[in-house]
Amino acid sequence: MTRVFYDEFSLFHENVEEHGLSVDPHPVVSRRSIALTDGRVMSALQWNEGDPVAVLLHGGGQNAHTWDTVALCLGCALVAIDLPGHGHSSWRDDGTYTVESMADDVATAIAALAPHAKVVVGMSLGGLTGLALAERHPALVKTLVLVDITPGVTPAKAKAVTDFINGPQSFASFDELLQRTIEHNPTRSVASLRRGILHNARQLDDGSWEWRYDRRKAREGKHEVLPASKDWWAVLEDLECRLILVRGGLSPVVDDDDVAELGRRRSDAVVHVVDGAGHSVQGDQPVQLATMLSDLL
Repeated sequence: MTRVFYDEFSLFHENVEEHGLSVDPHPVVSRRSIALTDGRVMSALQWNEGDPVAVLLHGGGQNAHTWDTVALCLGCALVAIDLPGHGHSSWRDDGTYTVESMADDVATAIAALAPHAKVVVGMSLGGLTGLALAERHPALVKTLVLVDITPGVTPAKAKAVTDFINGPQSFASFDELLQRTIEHNPTRSVASLRRGILHNARQLDDGSWEWRYDRRKAREGKHEVLPASKDWWAVLEDLECRLILVRGGLSPVVDDDDVAELGRRRSDAVVHVVDGAGHSVQGDQPVQLATMLSDLL
């Protein structure tokens, strides 16, 4: 059996080389842990020294490292959080994750690590969590950036994403896991996908691999991320914070009807379309996304 070496802080040079960045390939990054009242732990990556000006929330089935290239480009103090049940953050005993429960956990992490952040950026599930965060903890969200997500998300729009996330949990080898990932991400480089797997999966004692994120309820068809009992468009409409939508030009998750509804609900909302990006804008076009975010910071 071959053990695969992994050091989560040793791969930034690959991000720098792949995107031709003129930045230090050895940034100051640390893993932070925040204890929750029920004994669980929230984990996050803290980038650079100083008071963090941004908080980054990843999508479902991802982790804080999905923002590495964006963080390298920005070069400022920021925090990228592992959502509950993802990355190095604890799993819930009940296996149930709603945006409201996740928002409360994220609020604890932000209050501890980045209470003065100017912007909260959330992609997909992270964006919906940010929406609930802005409703429940408005003092922590001055500007909310939704990356390729709105309350108009439906199972049909997100099918390609959920089909991948809800696939097999374990794989006999790293190569098998990599091949499946390549099949579902044809526009991404193999190097970036390999790097993403190392951050998002772990090798077991028998040499097999499994994803890090908790998929128990999703596999049972019981994972209601956005409770239907609440009008989330109305929640968005009533938010006091500044609102920005970043839409992947190739993504089916946000459509023209969503943009129109956003304009009807929040005429002050700003919409950016990132050409060449699918749903995971930070993975497909991270430099473009970082340029947009830098204007906010």
